[in-house]
Amino acid sequence: MKYTMIVALLTGLVSSARADELDLPPRPASALGGTEFARSLADLPLQEREAKILAEFERGNVPRFLRTLVPVHVATEKAKATYQVTPDYLAIGSDEDYFLVPMTPFTAQKIADRLGCLLPTPKMVDDIHAAAAIKLNPSPIPPSPAMTTIPVFIQHNATVRDQRKGKPLGALVAGHKKDVVIANRVFAAPGKEAIYGWHKTEDGRPIQPLYTGHIASWVDYSHGIRLVLRRLTVNGKATTVDDVLADPALAPLLNHDGVMSRSRYEFAEFPTESRPPSKPPVPAPGETNEEFRVEPGVRVVINRPEAANSEGPVLLVYYALPNGSTIEQTIGKAIQLGDDWRFEIQHIGAQTRFLREKIKDQTLVVAYLENDLKSWPAWRKTHGDVAIAKVLDAVQGRFAAARTRVVFNGHSGGGSFIFGYLNGLEAIPDEVERIAFLDSDYGYETDRHCDKLVAWLRASDRHSLCVLAYNDAVALLNGKTFVSEAGGTWGRSHLMQGDLERSFPFQKRLVDGMHRNTALEGRVTFFLKENPEKKIFHTVQVERNGFIESLLSGTKLDEVDYAYFGDRAYSSFLRPD
Repeated sequence: MKYTMIVALLTGLVSSARADELDLPPRPASALGGTEFARSLADLPLQEREAKILAEFERGNVPRFLRTLVPVHVATEKAKATYQVTPDYLAIGSDEDYFLVPMTPFTAQKIADRLGCLLPTPKMVDDIHAAAAIKLNPSPIPPSPAMTTIPVFIQHNATVRDQRKGKPLGALVAGHKKDVVIANRVFAAPGKEAIYGWHKTEDGRPIQPLYTGHIASWVDYSHGIRLVLRRLTVNGKATTVDDVLADPALAPLLNHDGVMSRSRYEFAEFPTESRPPSKPPVPAPGETNEEFRVEPGVRVVINRPEAANSEGPVLLVYYALPNGSTIEQTIGKAIQLGDDWRFEIQHIGAQTRFLREKIKDQTLVVAYLENDLKSWPAWRKTHGDVAIAKVLDAVQGRFAAARTRVVFNGHSGGGSFIFGYLNGLEAIPDEVERIAFLDSDYGYETDRHCDKLVAWLRASDRHSLCVLAYNDAVALLNGKTFVSEAGGTWGRSHLMQGDLERSFPFQKRLVDGMHRNTALEGRVTFFLKENPEKKIFHTVQVERNGFIESLLSGTKLDEVDYAYFGDRAYSSFLRPD
């Protein structure tokens, strides 16, 4: 017998013999468990990942306990209502091994539509938490670009499962995720999503107020999808959530801010393919910003000083963004209450202004490189390394070749862009003066990269390499390690240094837990920070003058008026916007 999920075209009701059961096919005997399924998503671009998630729901790979809905009772002075919700957030797998799966509102809405359901309003989230038989405390993870990655999703899922031990499956549970919600505010902002919730157990208040700042392709570990059955009863009579939300007298049963004329997200296509147009970031006084796009799916902002050095060359820095950040967030600003935390973790704009005060013989220009997938590893997997040349040509064509020197730089996933560039070369060009990895050399491979780096370093005493890393192999996330000894930047950096040591002697110095290992009179520098505290220093390395160090290491300006991993030397250069 062939099972399909049915869209109730006219009434929006679940076509099911039992109103309190999701109309899903039986879980196939061959279906993956939640853990294995989650791991299968790790290397997929977002759109492929979401398609795979949707396919698993369509084939019924859903735990048994999640299929039976739970009633929630609400009332105002004039009316009473009962609606039904999934007892937990949407998950893939079995009762014994399930994965609470974060997803975009695009995919969540498709699943809701096919099951005759809706996403909740913030008031519903409040009422669900109040009604929950099991209330779990939120377990936030320190903000970082890793929060949007599958390994962190898996880690948080394990944390929630540990909290849930000994508590019955199928009972209404809340507090452990933020909800993707529907709200008038988000429907007035096309291309955005709304999140709300993460209620604290001690006082029932949400950590996350209603927030509509994320683009609709944003997914992080904290997001959960809870479904609300479209059909409900009001004063004992059957109606729909849509009708209640549209009724001024009844809407307060379900919504804090009155009538809602819409009750679902509407997307013409997957949100990463239809991002709203951006405004160029506001330049600081004395700077200009030029913004343009290069297909496939790359946004570029070139930041230059208005007063160029007429005698010296242009030092063009390609800065490949870390996973999850926008150009505006990467440039950074003086943080204000309510600003996204990503504005605070790199400050490449302020560090560039500091550098311009020091570098007088060249015109320092930064080309910020962002892609629509917000992940250079995912972008390369989708488009290949050949497309990188098109991006570079579009930028470099704006400068006189004879007077341009090039730096490749990037943080986190931005290092993938650099390795993609190297993969497409027989030899690194002479115009490339410096390559810098700001905790971003995950993609280093001896066979593909060592010989090219050695030949390039030998070719000219103008060529420099700077690598910043920390011992991420021992860093703990919710009490557990999250990268392997060899796979993180600690392991990759030691591998790269070991490879180079076969060609160049290194001088090694250890001060206060920081290894500074240099070769070729400082042209090659590895900063390797020990980590006895087992903390996460991924973005801290950038914020604590890391970008400054990546351009000045081994030069006469090295550590002049700043110290790597010291206090911010660029605070006076921060801008409010």
